[in-house]
Amino acid sequence: MITPELLRQARIENVAQSLREDIGDGDITARLIPEQKRARGRVITREAATIAGREWVEEVFRQVDPSVELTWKVADGDPVSPDQPLFTMQGPARSLLTAERAALNWLQTLSGVATTCAGYAATVAHTGVRLLDTRKTLPGLRLAQKYAVTCGGCHNHRIGLWDAFLIKENHIAACGSIGAAVAAAHRIAPGKPVEVETENLDELEQALEAGADIIMLDEFSLDDLHTAVTRTAGKAKLEASGGINSTTLVPVAETGVDFISIGALTKDVKAVDLSMRLE
Repeated sequence: MITPELLRQARIENVAQSLREDIGDGDITARLIPEQKRARGRVITREAATIAGREWVEEVFRQVDPSVELTWKVADGDPVSPDQPLFTMQGPARSLLTAERAALNWLQTLSGVATTCAGYAATVAHTGVRLLDTRKTLPGLRLAQKYAVTCGGCHNHRIGLWDAFLIKENHIAACGSIGAAVAAAHRIAPGKPVEVETENLDELEQALEAGADIIMLDEFSLDDLHTAVTRTAGKAKLEASGGINSTTLVPVAETGVDFISIGALTKDVKAVDLSMRLE
C-alpha cells in the first residue's frame, strides 16, 4: 500500500532529481531577464486527457521558488478538453521559466498514465473487474506512476518485491512444488498476501489446495478462464494476465475474473500535450 508519507518522500526526491538534471549549476537563459521582473502565465492542455500530477507541479515550483503562486482550475482525476486551462501562475519571471520544463514534464507524463488508465477502465466499466498495474514502471518513477494509475480509475498491484508474494515458475521449481512454495511464504511472512502464477488448470488446482490468496491465470484461453472461475467459486481471487490488450480486454473481463493486470498501463506512456504561456 502506498501511504501519503511514502508518496510525499518519493515526490520530493523525484522533483529534486528532475531539477538537478535540468538546471545543473544554473539557468543561464533565465539570467537574460531582469531579476525584479514579474510575470503571470497559464498552462493549457492541447488534447483531451485525465489529469494527474498536481502535487509534483507544486513541488517543482516550491523547490525553485516558494514565492510563486499557483491557482488550479482542475483536480487530479478530472477529465479535460483541448485548450482547457489547467492552472495559472504568478511570480518572478525567471522562476516561472526555470521551473516550466520540469513542471510540465511531470504533469504531461503522469497525466499520460492517468489518461491511458481511464480509457481502459471505461472499457470494462460494465463488469466487476479491477484493472491492476504491474512493476513495469519507468525506473525511479514507480510510486508516481502508481499514483497516476489510481487517478485514471485503475488499481495498484504490489508496489515492489517486499509487500506481497508473487510466486512464479522459477520460484516453484526452486521450492519443489506450488504447495511447498505457498507454505514457505506463509511461514516467512504471515499476513502478507500470497499470489501464485499458474499456466494451466492443473496448477490452478494445486494453488487452491495450497491456500493461495490470489491465483494468476497466465495466458489462459477464454474457455479456461471461464472454467477457472467456476472451479474456484470464491475460494481465492483470480487475476488474468499475459498479453491482454484493448482488443482482448472485454472478453477476458466478462469471464468473471476478479482482476486483470496490464503492463501497458505504466510502460507504454504517451505524454499529454501541454503548453505554458506567459503574459
